[in-house]
Amino acid sequence: MIWIFLLLLIGFSVLAYLGGRRLAARRSKGVRAHSRPGQHGLYALIWVGVPALVVLAAASIFSAPLERQMLAAGAPESVTQLEPFRREAFFSDARRIGDGLEAQQIWPAPYAEELPAEGRRAHSISSALSWGGGVAALIAAILGGVFVFVRIRPDLRARNKVEGWISVVLFACSAVAVLTTVGIIFSLVWDSLRFFASVPVTEFLFGTKWSPQMAIRADQIGSSGAFGAVPLFAGTFLIMLIAMLVAGPIGLFSAIYLSEYAGRRTRAVVKPLLEVLAGVPTVVYGFFAALTVGPAFRVFFNTLGGWMAGGPLDGVGQYLLLVQNQMALVAGAVMGIMLIPFVSSLSDDIMNAVPQSLRDGSYAMGATKSETVKKVLLPAALPGIAGAFLLAVSRAIGETMIVTMAAGLAAKLTLNPLDTVTTVTVQIVTLLTGDQEFNSPKTLAAFGLGLTLFVVTLLLNIVAMRIVQAYREQYD
Repeated sequence: MIWIFLLLLIGFSVLAYLGGRRLAARRSKGVRAHSRPGQHGLYALIWVGVPALVVLAAASIFSAPLERQMLAAGAPESVTQLEPFRREAFFSDARRIGDGLEAQQIWPAPYAEELPAEGRRAHSISSALSWGGGVAALIAAILGGVFVFVRIRPDLRARNKVEGWISVVLFACSAVAVLTTVGIIFSLVWDSLRFFASVPVTEFLFGTKWSPQMAIRADQIGSSGAFGAVPLFAGTFLIMLIAMLVAGPIGLFSAIYLSEYAGRRTRAVVKPLLEVLAGVPTVVYGFFAALTVGPAFRVFFNTLGGWMAGGPLDGVGQYLLLVQNQMALVAGAVMGIMLIPFVSSLSDDIMNAVPQSLRDGSYAMGATKSETVKKVLLPAALPGIAGAFLLAVSRAIGETMIVTMAAGLAAKLTLNPLDTVTTVTVQIVTLLTGDQEFNSPKTLAAFGLGLTLFVVTLLLNIVAMRIVQAYREQYD
């Protein structure tokens, strides 16, 4: 129902634009007008469409609680005596029956006999609210049209008023972005403080054992409730380091090739193909790591261990024979592949921003292309490249799906790339998966990890911007 009224409002707004433009052109004929007819049309469109959209949005937001209150007010006594959860389930089934669907559960007498009548009443209430909101929106559109068409005249500053509306919309969008950030920070800090009220900050930041399983009974075994996050930080750092060892050199060298050595045709083909990697969903990278890279690495290291077993390196060979599909090396290598276009694209744009006059001056001094790249291009673009690397590091720290599918869930304090490890983001997903009670330290630990991750990525982004600002050189 609401879509019909929305389409009608769009049609009215278009008619208001056309009518306002024509009316302004007719009234300003032979007179010097302040604004163009199109700006008058936009002013008419705003006054017809915006108030009506506000009314329609308010009707769609408040119609659901009003419908619940009206249903509860006129419900039979047997329904009102139900428990709140059962009463809501009854009203939900009544709405489904009113919409021509089947109830989700079987109700005993006398509720089964009352469901059809309540379904018809729910349907009538919903229809009345929908029609009321739509009619109110149309009335608002008509009143806005009357108001604006009376005011259209040559001396009307329609351009200024339209620009004022646009400024209000832009301010509202920026306010929404800022308030969203503030809300995220507030929610993280609030629940993190609740977590740190149960677990000391020093234990969380410097503890070396992570076992967030809290005991339900006093005699329960295997629920130590240890919240030392150092193994998570170590696993995150290890995978990030492996990823940057893969993405850094390959991304930087590919950027140098595309910027300095590739021809126009080669660049037009290679650069889009390279950036296709950035559009691949991370879950696809996770499948690739779990089904292809992990088994390939396991076969390689097991084969290598078989060659070493029985010789001087028997201990290393026996260890390599135990390597499994999930390990930090697999997750880091695939994550590095994912980050290659990130590093390459940013570095390529930064190198292309270096003035051509610096290259020409280097060539005029007799330097070769490789010498120009090493002695002129890279030093000039180094601040931007460093910022790109730090942004890639923050992206690697926040990755979840690849690590979940390829690195395992074991919270080990190790820097061995062949071990299974876990990261901060994986543990956040694990702690918040399923039905959880948000009053236990186990669940609130996710907010402590989230706040730590937020602070680390924020600091990395600040450092990246500071590096770019402090060492950026200005060229004529």
